[in-house]
Amino acid sequence: MGERLAGAEKEVLVEIVRFTQKNGLKGAEGGWKDFLARNDKKFGASVSDPKKRTKDVLLAFLVTFSKDFQKYFRKLVRRHAERRAIEQYMNEFSGKISPEQKLVQLTTEHLDYRKNYYFPSYQEGWKVMRIGKVSSSMNSGAMLAIDCEMVLCHDGTESVVRVCVVDNTLEVKLDTLVNPLKAVADYRTHITGVSKKDLEGVTCSLVDVQKSLKKILAKGKILIGHSLYRDLYALKFDYSRVIDTAYIFKYANLPTTSSASLNSLCKSVCGYSVREDGEPHNCLKDAEAAMNLVTAKLKHGFNDPIEIAENSVPEPDQMKLLAHRIPVYLPCQELLKIFSGNPSIDEKIDSRIRGEFYSTCISFNDIDEADKAFDELDGQETKDSSGRLQKSVLLKRDNGDVAGFFVRKMVYGSRLNNSEVSKKRSQPTENAEQKKEDANGNKRKRQRSSKKHAKKAKAPVVE
Repeated sequence: MGERLAGAEKEVLVEIVRFTQKNGLKGAEGGWKDFLARNDKKFGASVSDPKKRTKDVLLAFLVTFSKDFQKYFRKLVRRHAERRAIEQYMNEFSGKISPEQKLVQLTTEHLDYRKNYYFPSYQEGWKVMRIGKVSSSMNSGAMLAIDCEMVLCHDGTESVVRVCVVDNTLEVKLDTLVNPLKAVADYRTHITGVSKKDLEGVTCSLVDVQKSLKKILAKGKILIGHSLYRDLYALKFDYSRVIDTAYIFKYANLPTTSSASLNSLCKSVCGYSVREDGEPHNCLKDAEAAMNLVTAKLKHGFNDPIEIAENSVPEPDQMKLLAHRIPVYLPCQELLKIFSGNPSIDEKIDSRIRGEFYSTCISFNDIDEADKAFDELDGQETKDSSGRLQKSVLLKRDNGDVAGFFVRKMVYGSRLNNSEVSKKRSQPTENAEQKKEDANGNKRKRQRSSKKHAKKAKAPVVE
């Protein structure tokens, strides 16, 4: 066992043991729980949380792995040491830290960073790139943004078929198709925009892409992407100086465990759509969008929580409300009497049954009518698990029975305030069409004045 592993702090060893659990890794005495059951006669595997075990026990488990694995564990220790060195440098020389590096630090502080950015780079085909000297990298603001498109292969894995990289001026540094070199089960052309015909005669391999990345990322450049860990995992490329655009913004209308899509985030922050509804991904546009998000963050801050753009939901869906957890004994046509306006239900298309409940969409003539119908509903207003406004309502039937269910909006949190988002949004060049859309959008985002009922108050009965 090397000195680096033995000299590591306990919290680092805890992370490594958890990594072995997550990836199902086993040493000479099996996995973590197997090791505890065999060696701890008092508690066995009943106390399996690595954090509750001593450093000696954690080390004793890790040394049961082969030398190759221990070599990888030492890399994880070194990665942690680099992160600590960066934190120390930032505390001591805060005035010398580039704004870009502060976003790197913001990414590493995200709750999901360690879960998603500890890569299995011990596996064959992975490349690990070190960031170099801490002091020099802290002052550097050179950035590159990347996006990849992946296909599904017959062996159940994903393989990269296109890679695009742009710099902070949006100049293209890499744009290449990649031969997966194995049988493809699904090209996902409707998403990737890449077909079997596109890859005919392509000789560039994943190894070639890895070499190109090492070259263009030299001297500690920062790599940017949206949910970047997915791209790095597909590229089999372990790199730590990253900015994940899904991690550097706070969301006012999404759960803390959720993040916005690249398209909806661009609508809220940059004021434009990366793609239209149903349009396949464009690898180059996605890389540019990630860079634009970071540029907007550096320029305008966006430190307050932002609302996800309302028009991230297709307009036809904005003209609907979703009624869900409706008891199956309640005919859907009876729901219509609680809504104002001129609602309708297409039973054949919209109804979905799950056990004792079902859900259905109520359609309106336009977005304003749907908004008004929701506002005029009597019921306790909350947000669902995805951050969308909903109300708990009770409906009194003609036979005297009362049925309860939920009604929610199809869009994310439409109650906007005069936040930093609207003030600091970077607007693209406007034309007449865009101005018209903006005016309509502002109309839809009017302030509502109704107050929420107390959390425990009974929902009123609609007769």
